[in-house]
Amino acid sequence: MFKTEFEFTLPKGYLDSDGNLHRQGIMRLSTAIDEISPLRDPRVKSNPAYATIIILSRVITRLGALTEITPLEVENFFAQDLSFLQDFYRQINGLESENTPLENIVNPTKNYSENLVCS
Repeated sequence: MFKTEFEFTLPKGYLDSDGNLHRQGIMRLSTAIDEISPLRDPRVKSNPAYATIIILSRVITRLGALTEITPLEVENFFAQDLSFLQDFYRQINGLESENTPLENIVNPTKNYSENLVCS
């Protein structure tokens, strides 16, 4: 069977408002709508880098005891964990370069076909 979900462990972990640390998670493969949908979000229109936050919140299906990850949680990830997740996203989705920022994969200033190949 085709694998669509992948386990990961964050280097630092997400510290929630109750002081609980969440490190183990599951990320699913991204769909076209996961990459297109953020383009309609006003936060992305004013700051294209915010697409990273929205996309990760859509594709992370579990993080520790959390089963719903919102952009608010992703906004509070440590920088090392955000970088790790961007790399992990590119790896499981077969995107070309480990050095391509996620926001460059989904860049609202380019058309969709250009987004898939830019570096």
